[in-house]
Amino acid sequence: MFVKNILLVFSLSIQFAGFCQKQTTHTEQVWLGYFNQTRFSNKWGMWVDLHLRTKEEFFTNFSQSIARLGVTHYINDNTKLTLGYAYITHYPSDNHKNISQPEHRPWQQIQWHTRYQRLRLMQWVRLEERFRRKIKNDNELGEGHQFNWKVRYNFLAVFPLAKKPFAPNTWSFILNDELHINAGKEIVYNYFDQNRFFAGFSYHLNAHDNIQLGYMNVFQQLAAGNRYRSIHAARIFYFHNLDTRMNAK
Repeated sequence: MFVKNILLVFSLSIQFAGFCQKQTTHTEQVWLGYFNQTRFSNKWGMWVDLHLRTKEEFFTNFSQSIARLGVTHYINDNTKLTLGYAYITHYPSDNHKNISQPEHRPWQQIQWHTRYQRLRLMQWVRLEERFRRKIKNDNELGEGHQFNWKVRYNFLAVFPLAKKPFAPNTWSFILNDELHINAGKEIVYNYFDQNRFFAGFSYHLNAHDNIQLGYMNVFQQLAAGNRYRSIHAARIFYFHNLDTRMNAK
């Protein structure tokens, strides 16, 4: 059911993109990411993720970098709450051609896992508060910040391809979809922000760490409301999970 819902969202996004084809720009990017979740005790842990994204033609310039930190409270082994802060740099773009725009982004999240013998599911709901520095012109930042809320729902399904599921040095197939919704008084035309659909493979380095690589489509509605962006991205993420408890296996 969850996978069908992902495919339905992706199908609707593609159809919508086709309807808006005359107003949709297409670009190719590379998304690199590092994720770390470290558990210090039965109740507490830490979240770190770092990202670097190119701008166009896969390897031309940079569009964005992200450093995100968080403190995690484990409700149990499968459910956790995280409170954190992210610093984002938006590199020179159309409305700030010669300067980078900084963004401060506090965030709160609930994440939960469902595990079966030959299937793993991960979901999260995240709330973000976005404080983006105002832009004066192509060369200068303005005073103050633009603010809006963003709600994100992320769903991940992992299907093992080996006889021994999720064993070290084996592969899995991945489907991942993440929906972003904007809110706030400064949002007028683009309450729907974007949908990210990913299909690819995961290589399990050991019981805890894996590398994911594959294709991602990001379909985004821009602030004007009648303009859209479709990003075709090669996505490579490394997931590094640590457990420092004395009785951790």
